[in-house]
Amino acid sequence: MKIKSAIATLILGPLFSCSATSQVATKAPEAPKPIQLFNGKDIKDWTPKIRLHEVGDNYANTFRVEDGLLKVRYDGYDDFNQQYGHLAFNKPYGYYILRLEYRFVGEQTKGGEGWAWSNSGAMLHGQDPKTMLKDQDFPISIEGQLLGGDGKNERTTSNLCTPGTNVVIKDKLFTPHCLSSKSKTYHGDQWVTADFLVLGDSLMQHIVEGELVLEYNKPQIGGANVGPVDPKQKEDGKLLKEGYIYLQSESHPIDFRKVELYDLSAYKDNEGKLTEVVNTILKR
Repeated sequence: MKIKSAIATLILGPLFSCSATSQVATKAPEAPKPIQLFNGKDIKDWTPKIRLHEVGDNYANTFRVEDGLLKVRYDGYDDFNQQYGHLAFNKPYGYYILRLEYRFVGEQTKGGEGWAWSNSGAMLHGQDPKTMLKDQDFPISIEGQLLGGDGKNERTTSNLCTPGTNVVIKDKLFTPHCLSSKSKTYHGDQWVTADFLVLGDSLMQHIVEGELVLEYNKPQIGGANVGPVDPKQKEDGKLLKEGYIYLQSESHPIDFRKVELYDLSAYKDNEGKLTEVVNTILKR
């Protein structure tokens, strides 16, 4: 499904009227300029949290900037040992489009699980990294799972995983840990563009190379697949209106050349304008 029709029929439905369509056709609305979460130089605006290590400890220089790319590397590891890593941007957001350009490279490090081959993710609506326990594996969050292909088999990307969370799909609470998207498979080390539309505690959509591949509603705390956690952070049933954005380290090297965010908070009380702005951004 193309983005224009996806926005019209799935995001705000009837609010995208014929008159609104005509206005968009004659004059595109101004959209916010993207905020470059990754500045191409350093990760001073980010906080690492790697399992078995304290918050802020970028163990073995896992997250680094080289050649203008934000890289995840494991040359300082003797064994991965389930040291799942997450790099949190230091400001939480609630209404936005997150745009990533990523590629998987090289070989998986020793000790990485089979399922973690060419596997990373963007964690959305995540808990504050300062509230994670030292041996906590993942932040409570909604994960846009990024996967690479092996050159032969189909393997979708921009899937959904739910560490310590649940979502609603077609008016029913969805409690399994992961759900595959409808994306194509992207093999090798090619660059892939993934957009995530996040509208507070209402709608979330995954978009890959301009195609809507997955959507769901009402992200909320609940379920398992995360631990150990501070019980104060695990308020099951609590809707997630905002949170921290993380990039993930799960044992396979990955590069990010773009991590940018379009802040939509100024439009959250004007659904017509929000629709127009989202359309404009996603057509870029």
